[in-house]
Amino acid sequence: MTAGTIAIIVIDSSDIPVGDVYELGIACSVFGAPQPDLATTWYDLKLCAPQPSSAAPGGGFSLSTPFGLGELATADTVIVPSVPDAVVLEEQPLSAELIEALRAAADRGARMVSLCNGAFALAEAGLLNGRRATAHWMHTATLAKRYPEVEVDDSVLYVDDGDVLTSAGLSAGLDLCLHLVRRDLGAMVANQLARRMVVAAHRPGGQRQFIDLQVPFSDGDSLAPVLQWAIERLDEPLTVDDLARQAGTSSRTFFRRLQSVTGTTPLQWLLNQRLARAQMLLESTDLSIEKISEQSGMGSATNLRRHFQAHVGVSPRDYRRAFPGRLSGGSVGIAA
Repeated sequence: MTAGTIAIIVIDSSDIPVGDVYELGIACSVFGAPQPDLATTWYDLKLCAPQPSSAAPGGGFSLSTPFGLGELATADTVIVPSVPDAVVLEEQPLSAELIEALRAAADRGARMVSLCNGAFALAEAGLLNGRRATAHWMHTATLAKRYPEVEVDDSVLYVDDGDVLTSAGLSAGLDLCLHLVRRDLGAMVANQLARRMVVAAHRPGGQRQFIDLQVPFSDGDSLAPVLQWAIERLDEPLTVDDLARQAGTSSRTFFRRLQSVTGTTPLQWLLNQRLARAQMLLESTDLSIEKISEQSGMGSATNLRRHFQAHVGVSPRDYRRAFPGRLSGGSVGIAA
């Protein structure tokens, strides 16, 4: 697993709106600060502007960077964290230079990523045509209308289409950035980085980005204790009834509460946790596939291989080959 060079595009470096700093800051926080105790090599981050500038801000922030769009020619990953609101409203076009640089990077094989309304830049370059993509739910209708060749999904946190990835806005951008770290450097590194950032280690992209809670739960109604209880017992044959009993509710009530909070069902949540446990064991131990299937609660090696291939995209054995520096035997502690 390797990190590579990340080029983050700041379309107007002389006046970055206050509202656009969040996604930019997320990408810089995840990819810009080396983590030598987590990975021997980290990302080489470059902030790139169409016209490198150090001009004073006009109501927002300014960015001084020596890197221009020429850096996209050698970047392994290109991220567009946002576009100006005027672009979304069709009051301002994206420059031809930027569109050409995006197309050239994609043609060369760079991984193309957008956060929030940055999807408008990838769509304008034609990189989302025929693909499933997302953006902040407030902008997805506009994106779909303007670019009918894009299959816009307004319900998910992010979409991983291999070499092109898009996310919804705000915290969903953080989910996608951590997903990229998970793809590049493995689940253990991504989980430990998420822990340092005090965020959820892994929210699958298919979770809903907009969850309407009609009645907010009080602190006493938090599901965190029962979910932690389940994580500590993944090697056991847990059922929805077991989780509901631990939460002190009926199975129907627990199902409804978990789905309203996470956007997924209890069984899917359990499967996601078990796959994450299997990934960490594959990365960090020499345990057999059979033993890992037991410790992750997948039941059998056959079941583990089937779900791993379907959700991770490779076999457990191929995934393990990417982590040659594993510990000898034993297992590792799993931090929540």
